[in-house]
Amino acid sequence: MRRPGRSASHVTSDDYAVEPHDEHPCRARLGQVLATASATLADAGVESPRVDAELLAAHVLEVPRGRLFLIDEIRPDELRRFTALVGERARRIPLQHLLGAAAFRHLELSVGDGVFIPRPETELLAGWGIALTADGDTVVDLCSGSGAIALSVADEARPGRVIAVERSPVALSFLRRNAAGFDSVDVVQGDVTDLSLLSDVRGRVDLLLCNPPYVPDGTTVPPEVADHDPAEAVFGGADGLSVIRPVIALAAALVRPGGHVGIEHDDVHGAAVPALLREHGAFTEVTAHRDLAGRPRFTTARRR
Repeated sequence: MRRPGRSASHVTSDDYAVEPHDEHPCRARLGQVLATASATLADAGVESPRVDAELLAAHVLEVPRGRLFLIDEIRPDELRRFTALVGERARRIPLQHLLGAAAFRHLELSVGDGVFIPRPETELLAGWGIALTADGDTVVDLCSGSGAIALSVADEARPGRVIAVERSPVALSFLRRNAAGFDSVDVVQGDVTDLSLLSDVRGRVDLLLCNPPYVPDGTTVPPEVADHDPAEAVFGGADGLSVIRPVIALAAALVRPGGHVGIEHDDVHGAAVPALLREHGAFTEVTAHRDLAGRPRFTTARRR
């Protein structure tokens, strides 16, 4: 177990006990190592300490997380690498940055500083869009970031074309890397508040999806978000709607009659975003959707 008297962010491999009667005295028991790491991460305020410890161990040992229970011991070099990663996670560096990838539906996406880490709740919006995508459809993903939504649609449906739009040069580098190999995906640098964007497909888009910056300015966010997610991908103005408003106008211009739009939003926007879509006048069948925790998470509509 972790020796007492050490802060969570200054744990070293020497803080992990080795049983004196071990067959390999230089190795540590993986179960004890994981317990110690979990305590370290819990002390640091990490939301899911045991899960994060197991994912880091699986990364170091190069095995699926589900196979950790088959491993009894960890070698000294592996322990050193694991301990270093636990220390970084205890400093609230995002788990996905340490792993070098973020899992999203059936994909592993390259992420790092400067690009928004896709969240599990966004899988619901992506799944809604995938279910609506017919063969050959034109799909637009605004504020694409790492490409999570766009690439999931390309991966799980059979669209004719998916247009992934992102403004940030740093995020674009990750998006282009992740989109390599997806022939149906076109990456476009653009500002979603520009109503002239994508004029070549105006009125011809079958489905438009968007996970915009929507957290109201001044909202307290976890260190992983505050220190590592780009602010322009998180915060959406005083009320969190400064990007969503022009996105609705752009969707009205791009989506064909009978086409669909889906926009993710903050849980405080459960009434505001449906109201904005109704008030615009171009949309019908406005529907609010909740996430798995029961919170308002995205709103969908159909173009008149």
